[in-house]
Amino acid sequence: MIIARILGTVVSTQKDERLRGKKLLLVRPLNLDGTDGGGYTVAVDTVGAGFHERVLVVAGSSARLAEGLKDIPVDAAIIGVIDAVDFIND
Repeated sequence: MIIARILGTVVSTQKDERLRGKKLLLVRPLNLDGTDGGGYTVAVDTVGAGFHERVLVVAGSSARLAEGLKDIPVDAAIIGVIDAVDFIND
């Protein structure tokens, strides 16, 4: 899983039929200090996430196990909206 921030939407009128009705969002991984990490990913939204929210993203075979994505060609899925991140100091 990675922590990411939603930066925008991806609109695709021509796509695999199994992706119809799925919201595609552009996300950017975040570093632990909350700053932007490198790269971007397009992820299918399974939780109704919104612009600029911090989210949990899974990739690969884990993405295809997310609710409603079985047998759908996805490589990344948003599976949670983050409320808080707490660090535990030893």
